[in-house]
Amino acid sequence: MLISLELFVMLVLANGAPVVAAGLLKKRWSAPVDGGRLWPDGRPVFGKSKTWRGLVSGAIACALFALFTGLGFVFGLVFGLLGLAGDLLSSFIKRRLGLASSARAVGLDQIPEALLPMLLAMWWLPVSAWVVLIVVVLFTLSNIFGSPLLYRLGIRRQPH
Repeated sequence: MLISLELFVMLVLANGAPVVAAGLLKKRWSAPVDGGRLWPDGRPVFGKSKTWRGLVSGAIACALFALFTGLGFVFGLVFGLLGLAGDLLSSFIKRRLGLASSARAVGLDQIPEALLPMLLAMWWLPVSAWVVLIVVVLFTLSNIFGSPLLYRLGIRRQPH
């Protein structure tokens, strides 16, 4: 059961560290991952809110936490990168659907960024498919219901 909690915390870190880094560093290292490029449909590939600063901070936060808990730096780094890759995938799909950057898309906003790293955990660690499902659902629900609270506390820029 402890492993489930550790993996949940790592998902939160992968997604929360970029928000904290943006607040602390302001405009420093805020270059967008897509370099400002547009897809052939005329929309951004990911959008300006997906930055290298966020990618690095989320991956490093996961790696350090995983090192601290005994899961290993490399596992944590790859786990964090997969979570952020899931977030980029969500942004890519949302741009193709014509949704604005940071627009709400319940499920699409949470599942890819939780499922991709949890599939790694199932392959790398002694974690069952049930644990993967439980952690993905818990992350999704905590994101849906926790984000409005974080917004009211001034931690998030959007209530979703």
